[in-house]
Amino acid sequence: MNYMSKNMHLVLMTFHAPITHTALSWADKEDGHLNGFSDFKYWTKMAKTLEKGCFDAIFFADTPAASDQFKGNADTPIKYGVGWPTHDPMPLVAIMASATEKLGVGVTLSINGTPPYLAARRISTLDYLSQGRIGWNVVTGHMQAEHRAIGNTLTKHDERYDRADEYLEVCYALWDAYSKGSVLKDKTAGILGDPSEIKRVDYSGKFYQCNAVPAILPSPQVRPVIFQAGSSGRGMQFAVQHAEAVFAIQPNIAAMCGFKKKLDIASNEAGKKPAKILFGLHFVIGSTDEEAENRLKQLESRVPIEAALSRMSAPLGIDASKLDLDKPLEKANTDASRGMMEALSKIEGKEKGKPPTLRQMANRLGVTGGLPQVVGGPEKIADQMEELWKNSGGFGFNLSAAVKPSMIEEFVEHVVPILQKRGIVRTDYSGNTLRDHLNS
Repeated sequence: MNYMSKNMHLVLMTFHAPITHTALSWADKEDGHLNGFSDFKYWTKMAKTLEKGCFDAIFFADTPAASDQFKGNADTPIKYGVGWPTHDPMPLVAIMASATEKLGVGVTLSINGTPPYLAARRISTLDYLSQGRIGWNVVTGHMQAEHRAIGNTLTKHDERYDRADEYLEVCYALWDAYSKGSVLKDKTAGILGDPSEIKRVDYSGKFYQCNAVPAILPSPQVRPVIFQAGSSGRGMQFAVQHAEAVFAIQPNIAAMCGFKKKLDIASNEAGKKPAKILFGLHFVIGSTDEEAENRLKQLESRVPIEAALSRMSAPLGIDASKLDLDKPLEKANTDASRGMMEALSKIEGKEKGKPPTLRQMANRLGVTGGLPQVVGGPEKIADQMEELWKNSGGFGFNLSAAVKPSMIEEFVEHVVPILQKRGIVRTDYSGNTLRDHLNS
């Protein structure tokens, strides 16, 4: 058994969009997520539910534009609500942090379209307001549509990470500009800050420039937690250099172990401590195993093949409508998500020893987004999670609920107590910041 932590750490992943990974889950009779778009109370209740379950954080993934990779237009995403609409998650970070005292909130913000000075200001404002409970998932933007939306073109894969290295160098300089005691807040003397103890940042790189005094006060954790999901060669190199925790999508336990080994080797070569791995995990829960299986069948039956193919096309940077659905997907280099291409290549087909056909792979992605899946009643879900955690060497899970909020509430109400009773999930928070939670 290979533990990275004495506790299994839990994060809930979602989008500010109609679905997370399960296409047309918004059409399920138990779904409340779509109507929750226009309701502050929906998000505050979800935050409180997760804090009750002692989750480290909720995490907002984000794709800021509807993909037009499939068939060269956005018709399919719009028709089926697959990656459209896609609202800005930033307001939800403030809403959910304000409704809780301990829960961390992770948010995705791309380097595409936002200068590093403004990104650091935005993220750090939220970190200061929440007393140090914010994490930033730094992404480079792998979809062509999000680059075209702001008048740019998709940069080559490895160059995007070169840019991201510089981007974070600017942010680090802004966060580290304060020395201890530089913010005085001395009302008697009328002195707020000591200018001699706050550095001006003067950065000039190949891609970015910044000349400024930081405009944000440091939070209790000083820097927000950096999350990353890079799993390709260059992406993993970026994650090793910068991330405290890595989100990883690996389809089975063998792939999880392989990913951990690669990350450990890359970290060792860079002289870095390996980042904490939170493996993506999709779940379908019921009061009994039979009910959960029936729920899964209903979810699977609802997904049109076009919606599934559209989901596949966007991250891979391909147009799946042009491919033979009854042949395997050929692994190829892409300037979109190479990590997703690598993960999908490890999915096993229905026939042992044979890769899945494109149709089989699309059907799976339409429900799980490529994540491994656990299905069952509370006890079975807990058993499967414990087995994966113990045998993968992972730190915990980035959970994706098939239907929201009902399955989130069922998980917290029924699965978390089982894991707590087994002594592998915390029963209370021992610190206050998101970094505290990850390090506990």
